[in-house]
Amino acid sequence: MDEIEEKKMVEIFLKIIGPSPPCRLNVPSSIKVHELRKMIAGNRHMPIENLRLVLRGNVLHDSENGDDEVVQFNNGDSLIVAVKPKPPPRHFRDEFEDDDDEELRFQLPPSTSKWKRKLFYLLRDKLKFPDMLLMVIFSISPKVWVIIMTWFILASIARRYEVAPLFLLATGFGLIFYNLGHRKQGELSAYSVFNEDFRELPGTLNAEHIDRDIRAGRF
Repeated sequence: MDEIEEKKMVEIFLKIIGPSPPCRLNVPSSIKVHELRKMIAGNRHMPIENLRLVLRGNVLHDSENGDDEVVQFNNGDSLIVAVKPKPPPRHFRDEFEDDDDEELRFQLPPSTSKWKRKLFYLLRDKLKFPDMLLMVIFSISPKVWVIIMTWFILASIARRYEVAPLFLLATGFGLIFYNLGHRKQGELSAYSVFNEDFRELPGTLNAEHIDRDIRAGRF
């Protein structure tokens, strides 16, 4: 029964803003917005990327919270179709303009998982997190987030047992040793004391070199 209703076709009226006259279009009673947009763009030879659709006073969006939006039509519904004009090469955005410039906002890469997209839309659209904060949150890998959360849990435990200074000191030493890196075989350290036989780096200036230059009359 659901399959039959999904395939049911209805006739809607397209009210195109501009010189084009209204027209009729047969569409499924239940259809995804991006499929409807593609159908109208192909039927009326309009640029799909600038197409705006309005149904019952609401702007239709292709997706929400990472999921495809589906629109339900009744026979005889009117759909307003508008083509957003392209901005001139040099234009200034009006401070009262309501349309957000998506190209300037932080966007997730296409390969992002579904659960991460849902979290992103929740933080951006529902909780109104700023783009800078979203960039920080989603630029850090889950492994790093686990380390950060673990550190805060251990810090609260250390504070409870009054060993917070020791915990911070251990954290500092841990960060130092973690960022020391690994030298390749035969590679000299930036500090002569860590090199085999205390070999100096080329260009190192020490008291022995100064004494030799003075004796040679170079000063």
